[in-house]
Amino acid sequence: MADVDSSKCLSGLLNGIAQNVYYSNSEITEQLLNQELYPDLSADEFRALHDKMKGLLKSIASADMDHAQLEAFLTAQTKKRGGGGVSAEEAAALSRFWKNQRVRVRESLLAQSRWEPGLKGICWRVDLQTAASQGEAALSGPVALMELELGRAGQESEFLCLEFDEAKVNQVLKKMSDIQGSIDSIIHRT
Repeated sequence: MADVDSSKCLSGLLNGIAQNVYYSNSEITEQLLNQELYPDLSADEFRALHDKMKGLLKSIASADMDHAQLEAFLTAQTKKRGGGGVSAEEAAALSRFWKNQRVRVRESLLAQSRWEPGLKGICWRVDLQTAASQGEAALSGPVALMELELGRAGQESEFLCLEFDEAKVNQVLKKMSDIQGSIDSIIHRT
């Protein structure tokens, strides 16, 4: 029964660390985790455990480890001598946590790494003016209209409307082709 309680406490600690570090939940503090999960540990003992688990989670998350990488990493950690390694129980808790939270942690890290609003959606169409307002024949050619939806997750979107004539569309396509060529040349060099 003690193993089950210990396992639950480790899982709670890992989830609490994730709440604070990756999901920006400032209500989950180190002191709260100590009081709720490990009241029998001194502040220094808990801080050592907390920092070790936080460091391991950061290593796992920053590498975005798949199952095989995680198992190799945890095996190496269990074989470490001294205070730097992890027990089999800690390794199992880390493995369970990462299996359940990998996608959510990765999405959080991606969201935290974006400085500018991202492109959430795009709508476009080509309009052809058929007649001028006074019944005259249309003088202009087709026009491409593009609406970009910009924003961050959880925030209201902003919309940017663009209008391109045929020459501008060709310029944009040329620039995109140049960018693709640059990317291809970098990829082929490495």
